[in-house]
Amino acid sequence: MERYRVKPGSKVRLKDWDAEDTRAARGGKDKTRKQSEGLRDRLRELQERLYAEHKHKLLIVLQGMDTSGKDGTIRHVFGGVNPQGVRVASFKVPTSLELDHDFLWRIHSTVPGQGEMVIFNRSHYEDVLVVRVHQLVPAETWKARYQQINDFERLLAESGTRILKFYLHIDKREQKKRLEARLADPKKQWKFNTGDLQEREHWAEYARAYEAALERTSTRWAPWYIVPANAKWYRNLVVASVIVQALEDLRLRYPKPEQSLDGISVK
Repeated sequence: MERYRVKPGSKVRLKDWDAEDTRAARGGKDKTRKQSEGLRDRLRELQERLYAEHKHKLLIVLQGMDTSGKDGTIRHVFGGVNPQGVRVASFKVPTSLELDHDFLWRIHSTVPGQGEMVIFNRSHYEDVLVVRVHQLVPAETWKARYQQINDFERLLAESGTRILKFYLHIDKREQKKRLEARLADPKKQWKFNTGDLQEREHWAEYARAYEAALERTSTRWAPWYIVPANAKWYRNLVVASVIVQALEDLRLRYPKPEQSLDGISVK
């Protein structure tokens, strides 16, 4: 899946990344779904080791345009993991208390502890996306945040946190289909927000904001992956594959018992 990784310092133009890409699929949709099920089983086993070993930390960041599939990714990729060692953090409009602090203050308290996996459903990147598009702070303020984010993520990495960031890449036509599907299905209408239509009018501005974020904050210690997400089944495969490989690289082991178990029997 290295083809989807944004190399540090590289230029990003989202129009050059095919949201329909499924080239890593082997044998079509059905086979890929079975492969994803196998990856989900492996992820469950690795997450158990991560929690038991209590040595490493994993932070997963999910970003994307509205309807890009952040909730669906969490549901399908992480559906089998033990909730005891996994948290999902979502970041809404900052509260008055949060606004009294620096923009990373509310983020730092939610990062993973030892043995924990945390998934950010949106993240600190909103502070170089929404605030830029809607001019909520001066340009010099949000421009300084790219380096502040890099420094923050470096601190986490140097403190034992493995960071993986995924931009779920859909095109504007696919977003239209998904919004229309929500309108048409009574079971999905609760997801529909008229604000999504207003944000859709800023598609080009958001694309430029994402391009800048991907260019300036994809680092060796916290890489971005641009995930083709028009096909949900392929999106799940890419995200699961990258996470499983990252956990495999940690060579996780179950800890040995604190005392010898020789001669112990249960009566």
